[in-house]
Amino acid sequence: MPPGKYGMQEEWEKEGDQGILMDFLLPTGIFLKFPVSRNDTIKSIKKMVWRNARSEALFSGLGDPDAYVFTCINQTAEREELEEESRRINDVRPFMCVLRLVAREGDRVEKLTNTQISLLIGKGLHEFEAQKNHEVNEFRTKMRTFCEEKAQERQMLPWQQWMEYSFPCDLEPCCSPPMSGSMKSKSTKKIFINVKFEACDESFMLQQDPQDFPVALMRSALKKKATVFRSVRQEPEDYTLQVNGRWEFIYGKHPLCQFKYIFSCLRNGQNPHLTMVDHTTISKYQEEQGRMCSQVYKSRSLSRPPPLPLKKNTSSLWSINEPFYINLVQGSRVNADEGMKLVVQAGLFHGSELLCKVVTSPEVAVSSEPLWDQNLEFDINVADLPRMSRLCFALYAVIEKAKKPRGTKKKNKKADCPIAWVNTMVFDYKDQLKTGEFLLSTWPSVPDDKGDLLNPMGTVEKNPNVDSAAGLLIRFHNIRPHPLYYPPLDKVHIPKRQKHILKAIFVSQSYMKLKEIMDNKNYTEFFEDEKELLWKLRTEVRNHYPESLSKLLLITKWNKREDVVQMVSLLRKWPDLPAIHALELLDYSFPDPAVRSFTIRCLRKLSDDELLQYLIQLVQVLKYESYLDCDLTTFLLERALSNWRIGHFLFWHLSERLQPFGKHSPHQALNQTGNLTHLYTLTSSSEMCVFNEALGKMKALSDFVKSGSQKMTVDDLKLCIRQESYLEALSDLLSPLNPSIVLSEICADKCRFMDSKMKPLWLLYKNPQAQGDMVGIIFKNGDDLRQDMLTLQMIQLMENLWKKEGLDLRMIPYACLSTGNKMGLIEVVKNSDTIANIQRNSSNSAATAAFNKDALLNWLKSKNPEDKLDQAIEEFTLSCAGYCVATYVLGIGDRHNDNIMIRETGQLFHIDFGHFLGNFKRKLGINRERVPFILTYDFVHVIQQGRTNNSEKFERFREYCERAYKILCRNGTLFVNLFAMMKAAGLPELTSFKDIQYLKDSLALGKSEEEALKNFKVKFNEALRESWKTKVNWMMHSLAKDNRP
Repeated sequence: MPPGKYGMQEEWEKEGDQGILMDFLLPTGIFLKFPVSRNDTIKSIKKMVWRNARSEALFSGLGDPDAYVFTCINQTAEREELEEESRRINDVRPFMCVLRLVAREGDRVEKLTNTQISLLIGKGLHEFEAQKNHEVNEFRTKMRTFCEEKAQERQMLPWQQWMEYSFPCDLEPCCSPPMSGSMKSKSTKKIFINVKFEACDESFMLQQDPQDFPVALMRSALKKKATVFRSVRQEPEDYTLQVNGRWEFIYGKHPLCQFKYIFSCLRNGQNPHLTMVDHTTISKYQEEQGRMCSQVYKSRSLSRPPPLPLKKNTSSLWSINEPFYINLVQGSRVNADEGMKLVVQAGLFHGSELLCKVVTSPEVAVSSEPLWDQNLEFDINVADLPRMSRLCFALYAVIEKAKKPRGTKKKNKKADCPIAWVNTMVFDYKDQLKTGEFLLSTWPSVPDDKGDLLNPMGTVEKNPNVDSAAGLLIRFHNIRPHPLYYPPLDKVHIPKRQKHILKAIFVSQSYMKLKEIMDNKNYTEFFEDEKELLWKLRTEVRNHYPESLSKLLLITKWNKREDVVQMVSLLRKWPDLPAIHALELLDYSFPDPAVRSFTIRCLRKLSDDELLQYLIQLVQVLKYESYLDCDLTTFLLERALSNWRIGHFLFWHLSERLQPFGKHSPHQALNQTGNLTHLYTLTSSSEMCVFNEALGKMKALSDFVKSGSQKMTVDDLKLCIRQESYLEALSDLLSPLNPSIVLSEICADKCRFMDSKMKPLWLLYKNPQAQGDMVGIIFKNGDDLRQDMLTLQMIQLMENLWKKEGLDLRMIPYACLSTGNKMGLIEVVKNSDTIANIQRNSSNSAATAAFNKDALLNWLKSKNPEDKLDQAIEEFTLSCAGYCVATYVLGIGDRHNDNIMIRETGQLFHIDFGHFLGNFKRKLGINRERVPFILTYDFVHVIQQGRTNNSEKFERFREYCERAYKILCRNGTLFVNLFAMMKAAGLPELTSFKDIQYLKDSLALGKSEEEALKNFKVKFNEALRESWKTKVNWMMHSLAKDNRP
């Protein structure tokens, strides 16, 4: 069939509310045909069917409408039951305009829940069941029971503890009020807080010390209420404080100024507005959530799956001292040129370590089903196979020797044409050595990949596209007539070490060498004598350098079972590591179950706020897990079910992973991520479903703006948003960027699209119950926001580290969330403008705008009256220092004046992080950005308050930069580990350890603080001295933008 659009796709993509003629097939055999509106819901269409069927024969045979459900063929050619009857027909988009009415079977509540979750994760639950995979089924049963038990435990909590799950406190890293510079003298001043009681229009303005706990404020409010209304005094323990218009609460033993909402109000000179909420209201929310969950629980059998049968007639793997081998049977659906030969390469890996020599098959002639039927024997005994042994295959084609051009070196024969790769575990999820035949659906190799053919870092899942992917049929031999299991290491006897041997080798020279290795943070590759030394002194490493566990694990011989037993035994007595070091052990280089279990034990000590800081990375390293049921999965689910904010962001990060991101990330999305997403949403899917529909509408609006045959105007967009289906879908939402914020009413008149390539949508919301300005979000469709999200996460982490050290640099790490393949949301920073706009508006031409050094200062003067100007300049100075350091450390590129912005309050901030880790833009082979970071003379002009001789202010700015840089250097390992965990994300500029080398250099890892600071001072002076180059670059950017058609 030629490419094109078939069925009703074009019809559904039309805008407007025009009718569409639909066919209805009734279970009585009656056929109906009548028009419906595209905005009609399934429920209203069902009512129309009943009305029209009254005049037809056999109507009495229909009965109750609730006993029936519509089915259709959807856009993916699958039969779909339309259980969610609040959906509009235009959102369902049947392939043809035919709906069939059938008798409803099974439990409606469970079906409705499953339908909602399927829509939410973009995958039907039947896809999990269709795999008929015992591991998947057991994992889903176990984890579903776990999730439901956690949810039921939650519902039994007292209301105060239930609030800690549903409305966790949003706190600043430290508890000092946001005062600095000229405001320091006012730090003891009390703050004014507007407080009202629910269901009451009266409000009181109360004075409170910013260091008071919320209970003190509630006591003051109750006292005021009793005085004004002459009512009986009530106890503050029966109340909690809610931020007006938000699902955010102020409670617990934290100073008022530590709550982010109050902190933000104080910083912006606003009075916080709070509502006193009675505990009975909170209990009603709890009961409502409990009812929703209990309906799901009742809909399924409470019986647990039968226990696994006991292992009979089994042997320990360690009793088999024979070489490990497999049989390469044949290939299928192989596509290669006829003049070539096909070869398979196989390697045994433990993480990134090759356990023995790679084995290569004989060459065979090209065919769609090449036959080898060849044993591939590995240079390792079965007894020495580590538990996480991974068998990696590469299929490639080579030119026949006779046809090779003269002079071609022999080694060039290797991998002339890589075709595909695939990995599989040697043991199954029950610790049993695999036996029998396995058909492995391969992943296509990257054509331009001239490196190693084998891909041990890749997934162990088969390619789900079994009909088109090349396949390899392999056979694991039955070494014994009964199953072979990997022995549980906790029951293995470990011989005691000879103490006199330790004393003999533990001399001063060895200890000094050990200290040298441990102190060097860049040490990852070792000579043989160093490996031997580390292994012999492994107990000393545990006792004196426990944070260097990763180095010891890297030199452990995982192909020697004796060493594996010793290492696992040592690990049981290893002291817990801080998260900064434990995170490193989640890399694919450390796959051993005991190591990963130890790592999760360390991470359990993370607070909820700390866990949220690292959540993006923890979701990414799920790709390294070889089995569904693992400690990391359980840990993430457990924490998500204990804190709604963690669960909210876990869902969105998992949803983003369900989307393919090109050649860099073939992954087990269906099995691992899909299962985990489904299991979490099972207990908390309602608010997610609502926004999922809104995202669909935003994408439709974006496509409408970008794909119009004629130029679209902002008025066209506003007209589209005013349609009932759009207004309904885009209103009354919880923001994915911050689930505490309610997006109540979309203001169609204020919405627009931006003048850039992807035409991002600028959507504004108002909330009648919340004080302050409107809330804005930007919807981007066509740009990969994952790199922006990672960069902003790092800037947020930097800000937290600085604040903990008493340095508040007024950063604006605005919210950014990737929600799918090249799609996502960005927070609008209100009352701000780009430097380019400020410069253009103060100059007559684009050529001179970039060189107007007074433009920024004059703009700040116009926005801040005389008494506020000093504070605005202080805000500029602090934030400029923060972003100078942050952009230098992260190697942020493409820094022109259209992606640096300033708020009217003076805060400078950067946007659009398409290039980082030193990947600077080039033009005609010339590096366009030749300064370490942006520090132009117009920035200095503002910092010096417009006076050229004000060196005191500039030196203070320099001190801020140096202090901020030193704090980051002290935490350099954390940043390197977090970036290393993102290698598997498929970001084009972050795929290997080489990409992270920039970060190690910029943070001066392995150098003293004095050396690091000396290097930074050189970079600082270079940025200032060469800033004229930045101005030229800005001028060229402004001219190019001015000349765009």
